[in-house]
Amino acid sequence: MNTTESASLFNNLETLSTRELLEGINSVDQTVPQVVAKALPQIEALVEATVTRLGAGGRLFYIGAGTSGRLGVLDASECPPTFGVPHGLVVGLIAGGDTAIRRAVENAEDDAEQAWRDLAAYDITDKDIVVGIAASGRTPYVIGGLEQARQHGLATGCIVCNAGSAVAAVAEFPVEVVTGPEFVTGSTRLKAGTAQKLVLNMLTTATFIRLGRVKGNKMVDMQLSNAKLIDRGEKMLMDELGVGQDEAAQLLQQHGSVRAALAAKR
Repeated sequence: MNTTESASLFNNLETLSTRELLEGINSVDQTVPQVVAKALPQIEALVEATVTRLGAGGRLFYIGAGTSGRLGVLDASECPPTFGVPHGLVVGLIAGGDTAIRRAVENAEDDAEQAWRDLAAYDITDKDIVVGIAASGRTPYVIGGLEQARQHGLATGCIVCNAGSAVAAVAEFPVEVVTGPEFVTGSTRLKAGTAQKLVLNMLTTATFIRLGRVKGNKMVDMQLSNAKLIDRGEKMLMDELGVGQDEAAQLLQQHGSVRAALAAKR
C-alpha cells in the first residue's frame, strides 16, 4: 500500500496558527525514529553488505530522484570530509544530473534506462554496491538502475518508505521504513525524507566505523579544511596525548591528520 500518498491526518491546514502548524509537524515527526528502529535488522544487513564491498575495494553508489536523490548526494559528499575517504568512494547520482540538485528536472525520474547509463560512466564493476533511494518505492529511474545492477552482478540495496514496493522487490538488501501519511499529503520531503536521512546516517557512519575510520569516538581521519576542524583536531590530540594546545597544533601541522599525529607519538 502506498501510504506515503495517503491523506494527511490533519485538515484545513490553512486555518491553523503558526504554533498549531509547528505542533502538528512536530507530533508526526516524532514517529520517524520509531519506524527506523523497526527496520534495524534490514539496515544491519545493508551495512554488512556495504562493509564487505568497500573492504574489498568496491564503491558505494546512491541512485535517486528528487528529494531522495538529493539526500544521497548529500550523504556521499559528506563522507570525504568526515572520514577522510577518497572522493569517489561514495557517489550520489540523481535523476536529471547535477542540475537537478538545485532545480527539478521534469520527467527525469521516469527514464528507467538512465540510471544504468549514469552508473556506467563511472566504470562500475561487480565489486561495487548500488543503493536506490525512493520514498514511494516506484521510481522508474531507481527500479531500472537496480535491475541492471543486479543483472551485472552488483550488490543492491534500497531505502523506501512504503511496504511491498517495486524498488524493494528488485533490491537484494531492501530497507523499508514505512513512515505513513505526511503532514501535507504526499510531501515526502517531510517524514519520509527525515527517515531516509536517518538511515543514510546509519549506513555510512556504521560502515566507516567498521572499516576503521573512527578511533574511540573521534573522527581521526577528518579533513582539516577549516579553522573549526583544525581546532577540533587539536582538542582530540590534547585529549588523547595529554599535551597542551601549542604542542597539539604543532603535531597537527607536522603530520597533517589526527591519525598520523597519534601514530607518531605512540
